[in-house]
Amino acid sequence: MSIGFPFSCASLSSQLPGRSTNLENVKSLVTKTGIPSTITSPLESLQKGNWVKLICGASFEDVIDIRNLSLVYTLSGVDCIDCAADASVVNAVHDGIEAARDIVPIRRPWVMISVNDSEDLHFRKAEFDPDDCPPDCSRPCENVCPADAISLSAKFGVSKGGVLGERCYGCGRCIPVCPYDKISAITYIRDVAATAELLKQNKIDAIEIHTSGRQEESFQQLWDGLGDSIHKLRLIAVSLPDIGELTIPTMNSMYTTIKANSHCLNLWQLDGRPMSGDIGRGATREAIKFALHLVSLKNRPKGFLQLAGGTNAHTVEGLKRERIFQTTTLSEDSDGDKVCLNSSESSHALIGGVAFGGYARKVDFGQEP
Repeated sequence: MSIGFPFSCASLSSQLPGRSTNLENVKSLVTKTGIPSTITSPLESLQKGNWVKLICGASFEDVIDIRNLSLVYTLSGVDCIDCAADASVVNAVHDGIEAARDIVPIRRPWVMISVNDSEDLHFRKAEFDPDDCPPDCSRPCENVCPADAISLSAKFGVSKGGVLGERCYGCGRCIPVCPYDKISAITYIRDVAATAELLKQNKIDAIEIHTSGRQEESFQQLWDGLGDSIHKLRLIAVSLPDIGELTIPTMNSMYTTIKANSHCLNLWQLDGRPMSGDIGRGATREAIKFALHLVSLKNRPKGFLQLAGGTNAHTVEGLKRERIFQTTTLSEDSDGDKVCLNSSESSHALIGGVAFGGYARKVDFGQEP
C-alpha cells in the first residue's frame, strides 16, 4: 500500500462491532468511502518503499481491540500486522482480518509476532498496588496512559482498580508522573519454546526479534531455540536501536546467524524513539536520523530497512526532506564530493517502509493524532 491512510480509520473505528453499531454499518461505510484502488503485495510494497506495518504492541493483549485494529487496517490495505507472541492474540488478529475480508475481498496482510532476546522496553508492564494510593491523589498516571490501561476509583476512601495488564504495553509514561513513586515496571522475556510451538501452527508469516544489539549470545540462544519453526516464515525482522559504531558489526553478526539456516526475506527495523509516535512531531526524528545514517553505509548487511519508534504523520515528510523516500539511489554531498548511495538490492527502495504503533492506534480510535 502507499504510506498513509487511504480512508478515514477514525470513521471506520466508530462503526466497529461492539460499539454503537454493527458489522453492517462498517460494510455500508466502506461502500461509500471505498478501499485503496491499488494494493500491492507485501513483498512488492517492501521493494517499492510502500510497506506499512501496524504495530498492535509486543505486550498489548486486549483481544477485542486487537481484532478491531486488525479489521480496520486490513481494510486500509496495511501490509503487515505485528502483535504479541500469544495464541489468543494471533487468533484475534486473524479474526479481524477475516472480518475485513467478509466486507470486501481485499488481500490478506502478513501476520507477525514479536519476541525479545533480553530485557527490552517493549516487553514490560506497569505495576502498582492501588491500596497504596492516597485517596486524594489526582491520579496523573490514569490521565497520561495512552492505552487507557489504568483504571482507579475511590470508594469509601479506598482506591480500587490499578493496571489492566492486557492493555498495558509498557510505554512507561506513568512511572515518572506518580507523585508518590508507587509505580514500577515488570519486565519479561517471551518463552522461546512456546514461541516455536506457536510458529508451527502456520498462522504466522513473520517474526520480529527485538534486541539491544549488545548481547550477541542472547540473540544466538533465542535463534537456536526457535529451531526449524522458522522454516515456513516469509520474513524475519530484527528490531534494534542505533548503537553507534557497533551497529553495523552487530547487524552483520546477526545476519550471519540468521542466514545460516533461513532462506526467507529479512528486514531491519530501525527503532528510533520507542513507543512515542503519538507524542508529537519531533518524536520521529531519531528514526529518520538512524535511517539516514544506515543508507550512507556500504558495509551494512542485506535486508530491507523499515522505520519504527516515534513514527507518525511527519515521518514520510522527514524522509522526503532527506531524499530517501521511495528512492533506489541517492547522490549526496559530503565535504564537497558526490557519494552514490544504493540499496542493498539496487532495484529496491533504500527504505522499505514504515511501522506505526502508538500513532496508528490513536488514529484508529478517533483521537486527534
